[in-house]
Amino acid sequence: MTKSSGIPIPSREEFDGVIKLLSNEAASYIRSLDERPVRSQGVHKLLAHFDAPLPSVGSGAIQALEELIRKGVDGAITSAGPRCFHFITGGTTPAALGADWLTTTLDQMAYAWVASPIAAKLELVSLAWLKDLFDLPSDWGGIMTTGATMANFVCLAAARQWWGQKFGIDIAEQGFAGLPEIPVLSSGYIHASTVKALGMLGMGRSSLRKFIQDSTGSLDRQAMERALTDLEGSPSIIVATAGEPNAGAFDPIEELVKLAEQYNAWLHVDGAFGLFARLSSQSGNLTEGVDRAHSVTVDGHKWLNVPYDCGFAFVNNASLLVRVFTHSAEYLPDPTDLEPVMGALGPEMSRRARSLTVWASLRAYGQRGITEMIERHMGLAKCLAQLVDDAPDLERLADVPLNVVCFRYNPGELIEQRLNEINQAIGEAIIEDGRVYIGTTTYQNKVALRPAIVNWRTREEDIELIVDIVQELGERIA
Repeated sequence: MTKSSGIPIPSREEFDGVIKLLSNEAASYIRSLDERPVRSQGVHKLLAHFDAPLPSVGSGAIQALEELIRKGVDGAITSAGPRCFHFITGGTTPAALGADWLTTTLDQMAYAWVASPIAAKLELVSLAWLKDLFDLPSDWGGIMTTGATMANFVCLAAARQWWGQKFGIDIAEQGFAGLPEIPVLSSGYIHASTVKALGMLGMGRSSLRKFIQDSTGSLDRQAMERALTDLEGSPSIIVATAGEPNAGAFDPIEELVKLAEQYNAWLHVDGAFGLFARLSSQSGNLTEGVDRAHSVTVDGHKWLNVPYDCGFAFVNNASLLVRVFTHSAEYLPDPTDLEPVMGALGPEMSRRARSLTVWASLRAYGQRGITEMIERHMGLAKCLAQLVDDAPDLERLADVPLNVVCFRYNPGELIEQRLNEINQAIGEAIIEDGRVYIGTTTYQNKVALRPAIVNWRTREEDIELIVDIVQELGERIA
């Protein structure tokens, strides 16, 4: 529909065509996911089409969307498919996909009950269900975020507030003036998103002290305890990692709980994907003590398999979140009202209604369905580890406690420098090849591949393809 001048403008009449087009294209794309390459060849050339000036007169919705589909879809990473093992990326369950379409259709602002009763209600219900799923205390406070980075930000903001109150200072109100540096202690497993949060919160990245026992980054517990002793009872923050991304390793959370209790420290657990270990008897021991921490984070768009973006922050003292993130304006609801104001419990006031996809997935598959998915993925990771161990030209570099397999191509009789060069080249070739998607890392000074299995679609044949492609590319490059 256009104005009489012929210039396209938004119109109600466009919707029928848009819905029909997108329904057909989405169905076709979803049917192709199992076999699509993760990345198309020549993606830079494909996307050069979009290097164009802003049009003076638009094309209308249908033509714009057809162009986007025709020229843009092949420029997307097939992260929803079964062979994307990079960035510990989950797919999207059918229930979550449907709920996400509904979320966009309803276009809710999940700031407060008055802005969207359904978004607020489902967020409260979903957070309660997640605490049940992860066996966290029911009286903890929580909030949905964009992901683990902002979830870590929320939890460390609460920790910062707690720390300031130990000195009689309300940091959210008064700032840091006159206070010493906040001691932050961790192992070498700490994730970059947590360090980023320290910088954003004004605590400073340099405030972090790592206590590392070996080249894997594992915790030197005795050194950390000596540092805590030297603080002479002054409050501090300890960061534990449940599932580091290189090999899926865990800090000894139960031991860190005891240190926090003994030395007046706040214990924060970054469980972006590793917190899901709590769901299975096979791996639950890795997260012993999490329920006695002060704060915990986990991603929804990783192992829960809901769409980007989605994360969760849980804090044992919800009043700290209120203190940090409260706000007021004449036109906004009072954060102290009985009806919840979710925007007063986290950094965002403009919030997407993520709760619909989370609720739909939890309601559709339940605790047992999600646990079965987790255990199937752990089984696939062990299958991959066995394939690597059985291959004469592959070398596994770490144990597989959960779902990440750290290994490299090693045909034998090559010096470490050459092996690193070959594996770096293999990693780059895998990305360009596009049949599978795997990230590289440096583990114990060795360049390695680190596929992470978290997508509900992933099958054994997808795991076998990893080995075939690494061997094929390795032989070609070496």
